[in-house]
Amino acid sequence: MRHMKNRVVLVSALLASTGLVALGAGIDGKWTVTTQGRQGDQTQTLMLKSSGMNLTGSLDPGNGMAVDITEGMIHDTDVSFKVTRIGRDGNPQVTTYKGTLSGDDLKLTPMREGGGGGGGGKGPQELAFKRAK
Repeated sequence: MRHMKNRVVLVSALLASTGLVALGAGIDGKWTVTTQGRQGDQTQTLMLKSSGMNLTGSLDPGNGMAVDITEGMIHDTDVSFKVTRIGRDGNPQVTTYKGTLSGDDLKLTPMREGGGGGGGGKGPQELAFKRAK
């Protein structure tokens, strides 16, 4: 009976960890969103790869200069990561992205450290990324 109980616990743990990996794998790939830039429409491209709860990849804001994401995490449907760019003044600008994954939809809200959400003075604006087919 004791061996059976140990097996049930082991199988349950394996299934739970497999579920986490499967959820994370659902975010892998290319994601795009079109936003209004200073010179018209801009398509931002997010390339993501998960490994368990860790998330890696890059974000191209539409200028062809992709930046690696850092501190990427996916837990169930919650997603977060940071992007660091060098600002016009030469200082690093860190933006934290947080949001949720639902099938082929990835909704993220950017927040710049020190305030500002990248919404052109309108506060944080949600970005609705779609999985690229």
